[in-house]
Amino acid sequence: MGILDWFKNRQGQFDSDHVSPEMMDWAVEEAVTVTNPKLKLLPDCRKRLMPAIEATARFLRPQLMSLPAAQLLSPGAWSADPVLRAFFVAPADIQEVLRDSDNLRGLFDEHPELDMAYAALGMGFKVQQVFGMAVQGDTVRRDVAQTSASFSDHRARLCESDEQRLRRVIGVEIFEYLLSQAMFRIGEDREERQDLQTSRSLMRTRLRLLQQHGPGLGSMLGEAPAGKSEQARLEAELLENERQMEALGGGDSVLEAELETLADVLGNPQRYIHFDSKRLRLSRMNLVVDEGSTEEAFDIDFAVAEITGSTPMTRAFILVRVLRADLPPPKKLDIDDASRYL
Repeated sequence: MGILDWFKNRQGQFDSDHVSPEMMDWAVEEAVTVTNPKLKLLPDCRKRLMPAIEATARFLRPQLMSLPAAQLLSPGAWSADPVLRAFFVAPADIQEVLRDSDNLRGLFDEHPELDMAYAALGMGFKVQQVFGMAVQGDTVRRDVAQTSASFSDHRARLCESDEQRLRRVIGVEIFEYLLSQAMFRIGEDREERQDLQTSRSLMRTRLRLLQQHGPGLGSMLGEAPAGKSEQARLEAELLENERQMEALGGGDSVLEAELETLADVLGNPQRYIHFDSKRLRLSRMNLVVDEGSTEEAFDIDFAVAEITGSTPMTRAFILVRVLRADLPPPKKLDIDDASRYL
């Protein structure tokens, strides 16, 4: 059972007010199992990871609590809801997002008693300067500098049966993301160690040949012999290689380094992900309107997640409620169209 399933099945875990010992024990076990099960061989492995996991929990608690309440995501609500109008050009775009969400459909299929589900709606988000028309006094002016906001690439993949469970599952996803970043860093160290070992083997072979047989075929063909200068260079490179290998460690020291990396990532989650609550005052044309303006505008609240790890990404998102009745049927496969590609 993965960590996501474990959190889903335990209503009291990852509580915003306190972190249970049961959750901590399991989180340590999962972190070690995912990165390197041999870490269990190190003394006090659990004790050394606990503060880092507690740091992750402290980081997540206010982040998850600050997310706005779930917004109804319904094509029928689009015309009267300024938030949906800001995020979607037309009601059909909402239908398309719901139709493409296999996870939402799977949740409703798995729980026939549910009339409503909750999901995290992720979106691409861009603010840019544009030039357009604006009324200034009694005059309509052209080429006025304006700021527009646009939202695209809507996806609703993470979903749950109630809002609290959804918030916890988002926390789990972040925890798993941090584990992936620890694995990425550990993998880089392993690759560096492997490269150094390969280089050392090649240098030793070259040095041995020079010592046993001289500079090789090149000398016979008229090239100047490498002689002692090349031997000295190889010996210096070998010493540097050994110094780098010693810095990376070996045996138990490798496990120690990997445990330190895991603890460092979990102990500093803010280096890898950041949530920011954002509010824009937007017109019906999704233009940013100043607070003092008399133009009709609406406050649009959402969160922005900035991921700064191995694959940087910035996405806007909100929590949404979805009615079973609003879920369109899945797209049907067009046999005639598909046959053209066979």
